[in-house]
Amino acid sequence: MSTDMNDPYAEERQTTEGTVYTVTGGDWDTVVNDEHDDRIVINMGPQHPSTHGVLRLVLELEGETVTQARSVIGYLHTGIEKNCEYRTWTQGVTFVTRCDYLAPLFTETAYCLGVEKLLGITAPRRAQLGRVMLMEINRISSHLVALATGGMELGALTGMTSGFREREVALHLLEYLTGLRMNHAYIRPGGMAQDFPEDYREHVQYFVDWMDKYLPSYDKLLTGQPIWRQRMEGVGYLPVDGCLALGATGPILRAAGLPWDLRKTEPYSLYDEFEFEVPTATEADCFARYRLRLAEMHESLKIIRQCLDKMEPGPVMVADKKVAWPAQLSLGSDGLGNSLEHVRKIMGQSMESLIHHFKLVTEGFKVPAGQVYTAVESPRGELGAHLVSDGGTRPMRVHLREPSFINLQTMPAMSEGGMIADVIAAVASIDPVMGGCDR
Repeated sequence: MSTDMNDPYAEERQTTEGTVYTVTGGDWDTVVNDEHDDRIVINMGPQHPSTHGVLRLVLELEGETVTQARSVIGYLHTGIEKNCEYRTWTQGVTFVTRCDYLAPLFTETAYCLGVEKLLGITAPRRAQLGRVMLMEINRISSHLVALATGGMELGALTGMTSGFREREVALHLLEYLTGLRMNHAYIRPGGMAQDFPEDYREHVQYFVDWMDKYLPSYDKLLTGQPIWRQRMEGVGYLPVDGCLALGATGPILRAAGLPWDLRKTEPYSLYDEFEFEVPTATEADCFARYRLRLAEMHESLKIIRQCLDKMEPGPVMVADKKVAWPAQLSLGSDGLGNSLEHVRKIMGQSMESLIHHFKLVTEGFKVPAGQVYTAVESPRGELGAHLVSDGGTRPMRVHLREPSFINLQTMPAMSEGGMIADVIAAVASIDPVMGGCDR
């Protein structure tokens, strides 16, 4: 190893992986010149703007061509599944919502559908329609992030600023409906935490009108843009047999030609009552996945409009008070806390109601012993919740089939043999969320 400070070559050291060079950018050309016939192994990430935060990619290069690609995960591990074992079934919602933080309402729904299946109960119709509406708003906001971050990574900065502009409108709406922009814990076993505000229709309609106005502009901005197409067409190719072999679902699978969407193939939460299409493509490349996500946003808007038409007055939580979390609250006169009527009902009318409230919140309700698997169609694919109960007030085991984790396996198949710049496009088209991957 050279120690001469005037040595023109980058510092190198021998490892089990081969020769490792420490380069700072300016001396890159000295590493890749013809004098070196060794392979070059580079780290991309974690905390690289093109690796969605905390994903590390180890790339083996020959010149600019990627000969081997590996993903290294675990930098964001939070132990969410294990933590659920130490909380009540209802409190588990506050954990699972933090997995895929770009689509929290989908994880909440999958988890709650599983708990309800074990309990043998069904959420009221208004709650099920409310869940569908929230999920489709959330699907749009998630796809907007996929489009915006993909644009940023490929140099289309206007696509990024536009995408986040629309996402802000979506998050403002979700905050108005649920109380929080993200990590809502609004969908609960048995229904929803509380009903929507009285004027929710006007706010949802405003969002739909906004998207109707601005969504077509993405086709004008990006779809026909020559550089955008050249960076994505024929890049990250993964045909349908490769998708099936690797377990990939969601836009990756549908862009390869298979119309597999759990909302159609295995309907849940009244999705069988809705009229919408499942967009597909056959090119199986990054550009097809981009176009597919755009088309899915249009279909989500159709579903949201139908939700507004179908929504009728009614309860949003099951009537069984042994299950219903006592959170149908009304705000106090200062806009904060609980109203005096709610406090008076719990604490001032009967000792029994106070004891029941206390035990339900602290101990939770018992769930019959058994195990269940429920799945929903998240923006990234099949999101499943495998729950095991031993008959107690806490889960014995919670495991999530997270599409980001499964879909990330497709990265080497999409990237190896291509250019290093194409790795960026491939990872962007997979749209992994590392909170869901590591959870």
